[in-house]
Amino acid sequence: MFIEIALITLTLLGAASLVRVILGPTIWDRLLGLNLFSSKIIMLIVLFALMMNESYLLDIAIVYVLLGFIGVLFIARFIQRKGRI
Repeated sequence: MFIEIALITLTLLGAASLVRVILGPTIWDRLLGLNLFSSKIIMLIVLFALMMNESYLLDIAIVYVLLGFIGVLFIARFIQRKGRI
């Protein structure tokens, strides 16, 4: 019961962070919202793995964490350099 409530709460919080991505006044706010959404997805995957008792989903979550971190770093670097690679 607790895991289902946590999944619903994380889904609602993920939707709120997507609103931040869409309405963010600056590009940095949008990047922060994207990072928040990514972390909510990771937590959803981990809770779903716990609920279904499937350990391979934790490996998927770890890969998603690494890809999300590298992606945010590259996007932040691209924005900071004003589009110059």
